[in-house]
Amino acid sequence: MAQLQQQLSAGRFVVTGEVGPPKGTHIAPMIDEAEQYLKGTVTAVNVTDLQTAVMRVGSLAACRLLVERGIEPVFQMVCRDRNRLALQSDLLSAAVLGIENVLALTGDHVVMGDHPEAKPVYDLDSVGLLQAIARLEAGSDMGRDIKGNENALDGAPTFFKGCCATPCGANVDAQVIKLEKKVEAGAQFVQTQAVYDPPAFEAFMRRVEPLKVPVLVGIVMLKSAGMAKYMNRSVPGVQVPDDLIRLLADAAKEDRQKVSTEICGRLIRRMKDCCQGAHLMTLGWDHCVPDIVQAAGL
Repeated sequence: MAQLQQQLSAGRFVVTGEVGPPKGTHIAPMIDEAEQYLKGTVTAVNVTDLQTAVMRVGSLAACRLLVERGIEPVFQMVCRDRNRLALQSDLLSAAVLGIENVLALTGDHVVMGDHPEAKPVYDLDSVGLLQAIARLEAGSDMGRDIKGNENALDGAPTFFKGCCATPCGANVDAQVIKLEKKVEAGAQFVQTQAVYDPPAFEAFMRRVEPLKVPVLVGIVMLKSAGMAKYMNRSVPGVQVPDDLIRLLADAAKEDRQKVSTEICGRLIRRMKDCCQGAHLMTLGWDHCVPDIVQAAGL
């Protein structure tokens, strides 16, 4: 059983991190930062899958490199770029490579990325992908493919399956319904989009408590007041309060990392009693993770 699953099942407050593979083969800096700052500090490390629809090294390869270094990865899978054949094949490959955690995502549209003329696939969405994973796992010795063919697999994988939720969006009712569908499809843990509004998050957690699924609150490090304002304008479901923007605006440039770290720690302290963990998205500031964990009192 994956450490992430073990710790959540044991009721421990869990912290996960995140890395993004590079656009190119120079992957050593990503691996070195994960080893230096995340290993031993977080329970597992998400590896993004062509995030923001930008062509990069694949999540699967990067996950395996982390496994080889004793770091437990969370294999993010987006449905944007693969049909159901490729998705199932990559899931089997992940199992063969010793990857135990999967986060099912629909994926940003290609128009957001560096190849806007690419053809999006979306053969499945995140709910369909979770259903496909569960189908592959079905049976003690033999699983089924998504077609439902019995005894179609010569050996079945087992994953700890995750999904994403947006707790602070404009339509919380829709988000709760989406999460209900994902849990019904097999999701065993949740990592949220960025949250900066503790009261709204707490209200969301009360709504989803009957689902009995562990939720890790997402925290994106704010690198500047300008970044915070951009997120308010452009990222659905994310609202950075004015007081946090003022803190960043008033900070000297050389103090922004410290201020951002303190903000992350404060947010986690405020919300840790109503959720089961925190997912830290540092956007390249992985060296701040140990200080965030300390600032959060963990």
